[in-house]
Amino acid sequence: MSEVSDRVLWRRARDGDGGAFGILFDRYAGRIYNYCFRRTADWALAEDLTSTTFLLAWRSLGRESLQAESALPLLFGIATNVLRNQRRSLKRGREAFTRLPLPDNAEPDFAEGAATRLDDQAAMQMLLRLFSRLPRREQDVIALCDWSALPYEDAAVALGIPIGTVRSRLARGRRRLRELANSSGPEAETDVIPLPIEVNEQ
Repeated sequence: MSEVSDRVLWRRARDGDGGAFGILFDRYAGRIYNYCFRRTADWALAEDLTSTTFLLAWRSLGRESLQAESALPLLFGIATNVLRNQRRSLKRGREAFTRLPLPDNAEPDFAEGAATRLDDQAAMQMLLRLFSRLPRREQDVIALCDWSALPYEDAAVALGIPIGTVRSRLARGRRRLRELANSSGPEAETDVIPLPIEVNEQ
């Protein structure tokens, strides 16, 4: 079933097919996980945020339809909202996630490479000290378009804004981030943090 489109899988999942939802999870959990890490610089928190994102996606099946061919824009949109409300969202999300009707092998193993993960956290924390000084709306588009390689059209769907707004916020955010990096000295790094742990990214 791995070649089945996201639209078909979403429709089957809406009809109660946990296996279809499990395939969507397997396709995109790695990208959502890394997106959450890049926004928090905390691997453990990113794992919880990923679980909460897919829990909310499962709960939204009856009322949300895919606006794009891929389920990824919708998932990124949910993840962005989860990040904005992480304390409230995480309170019971982890426990509830374990009750989703997913296949036993659906959840990726996020536990490998502990030493490298610590290095990534330290590097990401340095970047986020600059990044957090941007307006939240600019943080969102940079994290989606530059750090997660989401096309402008899909970022617009994820954030519920026009594509022109994505482009203008991205341009402003990139400019401001470069200015912040320059004012912070030559050691400041604004490029994408290379992450060795990519779980089934497509």
